[in-house]
Amino acid sequence: MASVTKIPVSIITGFLGSGKTTLISQLMQNTQGKRLAVIVNEFGDVGVDGQILKECAIPNCPEDNIMELSNGCICCTVADDFIPTIEALMARVPQPEHILIETSGLALPKPLLQAFDWPDIRSRITVDGVIALADAEAVAANQFAPDLDAVERQRSADDQLDHDTPLSEVFEDQIACADMVLLTKSDLADTDQKERARRVIADLAPRKLPIIEVTEGQIDPRLILGLEAAAENDTDARPSHHDGVPEHDHEDFDSAVFDIPTLATAEELTARIEQLSNELQILRVKGYAAVSGKPMRLLVQAVGSRVRAQYDRMWHPQEEKQGRLVVIAEHDHLNETAIRAILEG
Repeated sequence: MASVTKIPVSIITGFLGSGKTTLISQLMQNTQGKRLAVIVNEFGDVGVDGQILKECAIPNCPEDNIMELSNGCICCTVADDFIPTIEALMARVPQPEHILIETSGLALPKPLLQAFDWPDIRSRITVDGVIALADAEAVAANQFAPDLDAVERQRSADDQLDHDTPLSEVFEDQIACADMVLLTKSDLADTDQKERARRVIADLAPRKLPIIEVTEGQIDPRLILGLEAAAENDTDARPSHHDGVPEHDHEDFDSAVFDIPTLATAEELTARIEQLSNELQILRVKGYAAVSGKPMRLLVQAVGSRVRAQYDRMWHPQEEKQGRLVVIAEHDHLNETAIRAILEG
């Protein structure tokens, strides 16, 4: 009996704002003849990342090959959402030759990896590799929590406290599960910062990992696709802070969606997002906005107080010019009233 060729899957994981969507967009534009499909696991009700990818207008990756799992962790919804999505992709004619999964920035990768052990998909899918993205500048600064001073004060006050913050655990689990690490936004970090980031990653990794510097998602696909790691068979070698825990949740983090009025300038929104980070300890903001007198939509991605805004496309003729942002924070810091007041000026 002839063996069945399994479709390879690459899991793209990484901390908030590390550049996962940018990387996948670049891969989609440089497929090297492969038929790619993408699953985007968003955190929040608005599928911003999926929408960005769908609007790349890439001939080799039709829009219906980009599927979203919004407002839910893949590993928590395997039977209801993940397996039907995989099956829908595999039913396409022709089938995709490689599937990319962009995880939420808050996702723990190991439970997702374990989802591939389900009988319904194990015989047809293999995890080609887990690619972890790490922001060079942030990692060099050990910036795994929005307020490091507060974390240190908590540690000092409680001599029984020996666990890391939730943000650190997410980052460490992503590194521990990886087959390769991409050190992203390397153009924003100097040589010493990149070397410090490499040392941090090497110290966290349970085994020696290749670390590749990347800017704007530019990388030869041959370096990260075709690793043939069969990672679903290797979970014991990928330790997690949550090993042995029967269930997990995401109550440490929360998200909310905000409609925002038309802006006078793009700089106005940048200033408001910086204010969110400084005053309310917001971790992540992403979405789009309308700017008065501008025919194009303003795309916004922010990590803490670092904001990137660019006009990405024309507003469609029948489309409402309505700005909308997803805001992510630790659960205790998501004050929707205060956030809305700042966003509305």
